Amino acid sequence: MKICICGGGNLGHVVAGFIAAQKKYDVCLLTRHPERWSRDIIVESPEEVPYLGRLNDVFSDAKYAVSDAEIVWLCLPGYAIRETLLQIKDSLQPGAAVGSVVSSTGFFFEAMDVLPAGQPLFGFQRVPFISRVVEYGHRARLMGYKERLSMAVERMADPEPLRRHLEEMLRTPISLLGSFYEASLSNSNPLLHPSRLYSLWKDWHEGVVYDRVPLFYEEWTEEAAQLYIGMDGELQQLLGVLPVRPGSIPTVLDYYESTDAPSLARKLRSIEAFKGISAPMKKVEGGFVPDFHSRYFTEDFPFGLSFVQRLAREKGIPSPVIDRIMGWGKSVMDAQG
Repeated sequence: MKICICGGGNLGHVVAGFIAAQKKYDVCLLTRHPERWSRDIIVESPEEVPYLGRLNDVFSDAKYAVSDAEIVWLCLPGYAIRETLLQIKDSLQPGAAVGSVVSSTGFFFEAMDVLPAGQPLFGFQRVPFISRVVEYGHRARLMGYKERLSMAVERMADPEPLRRHLEEMLRTPISLLGSFYEASLSNSNPLLHPSRLYSLWKDWHEGVVYDRVPLFYEEWTEEAAQLYIGMDGELQQLLGVLPVRPGSIPTVLDYYESTDAPSLARKLRSIEAFKGISAPMKKVEGGFVPDFHSRYFTEDFPFGLSFVQRLAREKGIPSPVIDRIMGWGKSVMDAQG
């Protein structure tokens, strides 16, 4: 089977290397920087024995990358999804399945608008791996797995063969969702990150400099947890008026096996794969300031939380916590240009 991975970020490195290491697939990569890539990719893993994958080819031209691919898999930030879909749409095989490693940054909305009406689509509710690049184009680190994955499939009469293929590739059980909304409207990063960012820097203004960079998860506060629970409550109300199955997107308290803000904060502080991750800041004279150009901002507000807010408004669902945090995020990003 021929697989094309689109994107050379953290997830692109790990997904491409992990699948190629199984030596059962022809894996190629589409990236803006092919000259920086080795064909041999090392993926460090929690099991200490690394995965050694060999890519079939590395391309910068979408026409050559996807023309014979049976699965085209986007491992891209939200802002790059539409642009990449426009690049590949005229070179896709009619039956090729086009998907996204995570769907909460607008993949289905964009794909349904850009790609031909019959093009099969798939997208995951949450990312399969926690990933970090160690040496660009050569080595990456797989920091954590999901025990199970949930995936939405559209425009495919029988999605079961695709589900089995992807389950085998990722070596993780995959269940099918009932609607693309169930994958697109995640309460993971689009709610998780903004709640923490707002609690950290809602009072920040030009001229404020901090003397340290906090740990994003290990110092998670009860305030951030309460904001997260509040936004999730508004999302759950929205789901109640959409064509989704009850419980298909668990509440954050259920997902993290918590009962209230204090227990949720403790849980997030304790997750091993989250340890050592710093809040997005940049060094300036005298200390540190928030980095409003980091993907925590540029991804999760305009290509995550915004979709939830837009649908809530369309359906008449009150969303005061989402509106407050989304309004703050937009204002600070607009102020930075």
